[in-house]
Formats: sequence, structure tokens, C-alpha cells
Amino acid sequence: MPNAATQPLFEEAKRLGIGFHLGYAELAWQDGVKHRFNTAIIVDKAGEIVGKFRKIHIPGHHEVLDRPGQHLEKKYFEVGDLGFPVYQAFGATCGMAICNDRRWPETWRVMGLQGVDLVFCGYNTPVGLGDPYDLDALTLFHNQLSFQAGCYQNATWAVGVAKAGCEEGFNMIGQSMIVAPSGEVVAMCNTIEDELIVHNCDFTRSREYKRDIFNFANHRRPEHYGLIVERTGAEEPDA
Repeated sequence: MPNAATQPLFEEAKRLGIGFHLGYAELAWQDGVKHRFNTAIIVDKAGEIVGKFRKIHIPGHHEVLDRPGQHLEKKYFEVGDLGFPVYQAFGATCGMAICNDRRWPETWRVMGLQGVDLVFCGYNTPVGLGDPYDLDALTLFHNQLSFQAGCYQNATWAVGVAKAGCEEGFNMIGQSMIVAPSGEVVAMCNTIEDELIVHNCDFTRSREYKRDIFNFANHRRPEHYGLIVERTGAEEPDA
């Protein structure tokens, strides 16, 4: 990045003095080994890349299943190897997540522990692939819930940008939104067409939460959180 396809985007953003966040499929050679990552970057107002993130929480399956639609992200992409870094851009400390990452509280907390002010997250969420109807029916609620909880519990803004419409016969949920550190949705698309939402994000709004209820230095108790990093799957306690 940038390549021939995206160079015009970089040039136009630089001309207008507008930064952006962009997701793409990355082919990376590391020590002579080919890797494929689901990747996103932050580009500043000067058209310079200032941050990169590789998706951590890869959902879906490795093989084709007997179901109406396939979710084969595990087949094509590896787990990201950069962690959840934050970067200085737009007068704020910025981080990134991609799609399924937004559902995991660890995503937000690792960036919260780095003082994140603004999280960018692109997502491409379909319904109808074969999940039970009651899960599909709650997809929009779960999407909003994930953003709101992550923002409130880590005193950060978030900009969630969705693919919308219909792709390969399956509907995408849309619901792009901007969420405040209070957990309030301050702007949201209300159609599944191309749409622009804007909000003046005051980064000082997070200070009250970071000083009080989510003052991590005063209130966190990491000595009691060991299971979070010691165990992957849930286990029943011994009898």
C-alpha cells in the first residue's frame, strides 16, 4: 500500500486533507514465507500510512459446510501477528479492529490500556448463512451492543463502518455508526444504501470516564484476571 488501485484514493485524500481507514487482503512475505492477513491501515491527512493492524479473531470454518452460505475466513487468512497496537493520528491515540474483533472484550481492553481515544472498525456481516433464526434476528442488536460496550468500558470513541446491501445472495447488515465514550450512539446510517454520517468527536469527553469509573490504575485488579491469558476454552470447575 498504496498500489495502482488505491493510489488515486491516497492522492485525493491528500489533496482534500482528509485521513482515512482502509481494509484489504494483505499478502506478506516474512523470512521467505508467504502469509495472508486480513489487514487494515490508518492514513493521515498528508496521505501517509501511520498504522497497520492484522485481524486477530478469525471466525468461520476451514472447509465448506453443508449450509446455505459459507464463511471460510479461516481457510484464507491467518491470525494477525501485530497484536492491538495504537497510533497517533488526527490529534488522538487511535487503534483498529476488523469485523469479528469488535465482539471480543479483550480487543477493546488491550487498546484501552494504551489510552486509546478512537477505534476504527470495518466489518462485513451477513445474515442467512445458516445460523439459527433467533441469532440472525439479533445480529443488529449484537453489533450495536459490541460497539457500545467496548466504547463505554474503555472510555473511547469508535467509528464502525459496514458493508451494506446484498453480496452473493446474502444481505449485509449495514448499521455503520459513531459511538461516544459514554456508550451512546451519536450517529448511525439509517439505510443500507451508500450513506455518509458525520460527528464532531470531542476527545476530551473520555477524560471524565478515565478519571473516575474506568480509572484503570486505581481500580483494575489484574492479579485476579489470570484465566484470561492462561485459558482459551471454557472449562467446568472440578466437582
